[in-house]
Amino acid sequence: MEESIRTAIPLDEAARVTGPRAFSIMLKPAGSLCNMDCAYCYYLDKSILYGGREPRMTLPVLEKVTKAYIEACDVPDVHFVWHGGEPLVLGLEFFRKAVEYQKRYSGGKTIHNSIQTNGTLLSGEWASFFHDNGFLVGISIDGPRALHDRYRLDQGGRPSFDRVMEGLSLLREHDVEFNTLSAVSRASEGHGREVYNFLKGIGSRYMQFLPVVEYVKTRGRKGRPVIVDPMEEGAVPAFWSVSAPAFGTFMCDIFDEWVKRDVGKYFVQLFDSALAAWCGRKEAVCVFGRSCFGNAVIEHNGDLYVCDHFVYPSYRVGNVLETPLRDLMESPRVKQFAYRKWTSLPPKCLGCAYLAACNGECPQHRDHGTGVNVLCEGYRRFFAHVAPYMSRMRTFLENGLPPAMISMDCC
Repeated sequence: MEESIRTAIPLDEAARVTGPRAFSIMLKPAGSLCNMDCAYCYYLDKSILYGGREPRMTLPVLEKVTKAYIEACDVPDVHFVWHGGEPLVLGLEFFRKAVEYQKRYSGGKTIHNSIQTNGTLLSGEWASFFHDNGFLVGISIDGPRALHDRYRLDQGGRPSFDRVMEGLSLLREHDVEFNTLSAVSRASEGHGREVYNFLKGIGSRYMQFLPVVEYVKTRGRKGRPVIVDPMEEGAVPAFWSVSAPAFGTFMCDIFDEWVKRDVGKYFVQLFDSALAAWCGRKEAVCVFGRSCFGNAVIEHNGDLYVCDHFVYPSYRVGNVLETPLRDLMESPRVKQFAYRKWTSLPPKCLGCAYLAACNGECPQHRDHGTGVNVLCEGYRRFFAHVAPYMSRMRTFLENGLPPAMISMDCC
């Protein structure tokens, strides 16, 4: 029985292969290029793949990638996710051309744009552009000043908190929709409530908390450790990585604040994903899905990799300038990577009460020897803690009532 569970492709995943094609592609037009030098950034070292050259997507490549992506999707809504590095280093004219190409090749489809930025390069002109073109802006901010500046310094070693806050003010001034992404590192441990209340205070209603667990091997430029594939021989956990128990406690502390008064007012990605799992609905977050299908990355030169966290030579699928994007996304290499997440789950995961909510989380966090996620203890702590509340909110939904009623139970 266990072996059949391990090797069978779930029906919902099979539907992704046989149904209409809908890819989630993260575009990295500036590759690893960034004005920041965040200690824990897993992307700064990707320049090594391209001989250390400064990566910038040219306009001809941008046009071809835009056309290829829109044509490859069979659904009426196509989502462009711009990431980095720092995409704003390419300048405003680049993104004006991106919108122009999207309109040219939309073919009647509705185009959506979201962009992740460190916020330090934002200006009134940028904010106006984002507002006028309906961009959703993700701001990377780890918390209050001392916590944020612990690992998020610029290329000159200067803190970035004040510049990020100035950028946020501009977004609010121009009525730009934004959310926040906060890295949860060793510096964050024990500060869950503080970080959550800070983010509420700056106007963030949609929050994502990303556990920082990276592996390093050697020292590269400026003496910083080079982040490597976690499966590489000799790779060891980076000193800034959050511990599993501390991550679990961090999220539990935030949940305890949220469930008392903020359900339906503030949205935390992990909480939304957990509730979806308790309700038997399809997850919206790739790390908690059964497979890693349809979440690829296109680099500045058109190279396609299976995942943002696996931009290493062995995971390069091909180049969209040479091979149709649909053919690349349906290639055996992509499918093997996608389904390996499920088929390689260890017995401990298959027998876990929270398998449906976690599905082993991100393969990037798998332990080299056991195959168990290194954050397992933290996630188990979190899911056990929220289980009674999630069950209660599921009951509310089944009876046509809002989940926010849970706050009455917590008074």
